[in-house]
Amino acid sequence: MELIFATHNNNKVKEVTKMLPSYLSMKSLTDINFFDEIEETGTTFEENAQLKAKTIFDKTGKNIFADDSGLVIEALDGAPGVYSARYAGTGKDEDNIAKALKELEGKTNRKAYFISIFCLILDGKEYFFEGRVNGTIATEIMGDNGFGYDPIFIPDGFSKSFAQMSPEEKNAISHRGKAVEKLNDFLTNLNVN
Repeated sequence: MELIFATHNNNKVKEVTKMLPSYLSMKSLTDINFFDEIEETGTTFEENAQLKAKTIFDKTGKNIFADDSGLVIEALDGAPGVYSARYAGTGKDEDNIAKALKELEGKTNRKAYFISIFCLILDGKEYFFEGRVNGTIATEIMGDNGFGYDPIFIPDGFSKSFAQMSPEEKNAISHRGKAVEKLNDFLTNLNVN
């Protein structure tokens, strides 16, 4: 089975490829030479994931999944939320991290969660899968693996950040890992039936 993953983000492609079953062949937007801008105008993760998946499905007619994910920080009223990737306005991970840390200065509540919503369009039907991991925001950058907000996110039950974990360790507990697991289960059940 071939699936298109509606992203140009190589980090996401690498991460998700490691978690998908071997019978799936995955292509990114770069692989299919799709470079049009997809405006993420949704106000929820679901809307943005659906928007990306539908845009590509409408253009290609091929089975596709898209994700929208982000960091939700309690003390910042849910920010950066759906604006996680463009929080600081520069599109750079280090600027987004710096802004989040600055806005949390002096705040004792450091609770946050990462969420990932996948929208799968399979033979024209839409399905949604959600993964979530709770944690806290560190007071400084910890580690240099991963991407996005990984260096400041410490998942519950751990004393190290996502950026201090091996990819396998992170994928086993991450929001995207949980969403991919649900997607895998769904596709495996389809294949079995």
